[in-house]
Amino acid sequence: MFKTASSLAAITLAATTLFGATSSALAQEQVVNLYSARHYQTDEGMYEAFTRTTGIKINRVDADDAGILARLKAEGAASPADVILLVDAARLASADAQDLFQPIKSKVLDAAIPANLRAAPTAEGVTWTGFSTRARVIVYDPARVQASDVDSYEKLADPKLKGLVCTRSGSHPYNLSLFSTVVERLGDAKGEAWLKGVVANMARAPKGGDTDQIKAVASGECGVALTNSYYVARLIKSDKADDKAVMQKVKVMFPNQATSGTHVNIAGAAVAKHAKNPANAVKFMEFLASPFAQDYFANGNNEFPAAKGVSTSNPAIVAMGGASFKPENIPLGLVAKNQVKVQQMLDRVGYK
Repeated sequence: MFKTASSLAAITLAATTLFGATSSALAQEQVVNLYSARHYQTDEGMYEAFTRTTGIKINRVDADDAGILARLKAEGAASPADVILLVDAARLASADAQDLFQPIKSKVLDAAIPANLRAAPTAEGVTWTGFSTRARVIVYDPARVQASDVDSYEKLADPKLKGLVCTRSGSHPYNLSLFSTVVERLGDAKGEAWLKGVVANMARAPKGGDTDQIKAVASGECGVALTNSYYVARLIKSDKADDKAVMQKVKVMFPNQATSGTHVNIAGAAVAKHAKNPANAVKFMEFLASPFAQDYFANGNNEFPAAKGVSTSNPAIVAMGGASFKPENIPLGLVAKNQVKVQQMLDRVGYK
């Protein structure tokens, strides 16, 4: 049956009205598009709370840091990304150097986050900001090593520890950030000599992840190892008998408490250079600095709050002695610039 001209006009008008209403609704929907390298299920509650509080929906893409940066470069100006969330200061600094972020100005972030956990400010603003920290601690076997022999990173190169030291790859970002900090403090010549001494003290070639280093100390393969603090906390909180047995055999040291402080790295965020929703992106970043979100970081993934005046009561962190440790205050943006130079040092001294 054919439609009359008048009925076709009515259908067209109805469709136009419906499309217009739909387009209006879409235009009013508030969103922020997040590219995240964090893969922690506990973050879900934090994201849901942001949406409940602000009405802004989060569209999330998950990948590792390298994958996110490659995607941003491939997408260029067409990228839908508003916020980039990465888990290492060096990676944030690298992305910044590749012009993938835009500077923002936020009195909330300026007041909440210490300057050494953010990119250096410019007249246009700050490009990236840390929202949680993790300490690079030393785990040791008290049956083989005295606490006084591992109370600083510098002592990892002491011949007293020959044949006892274990780490993951020296080129891994967790170690590269630590080593860059040590070189920043000691200077190039002494820093490279220190790396050479650490290599000379190795119990075996670098391999595995941070949890593997802890277990290697417990098994007797190593006497001393480097690890991020949240890996220790996970084992402390574990219900598995094997994990409990591991933690009964090792102790944790927060190095350099009497001097420069323990090295910390960050998980941090930035507004993407071509963000389509920059105002929502800033709101999201300000939310990450709130006491509510900081508590999620601390209790969800056993990290330390980055915001000033926010402490943690996480029992695993308290158990390892990290509730009030002294962190170093060298700006992470400055440290990140050392990494190419430090990688060359690692190659020269044979640190795989």
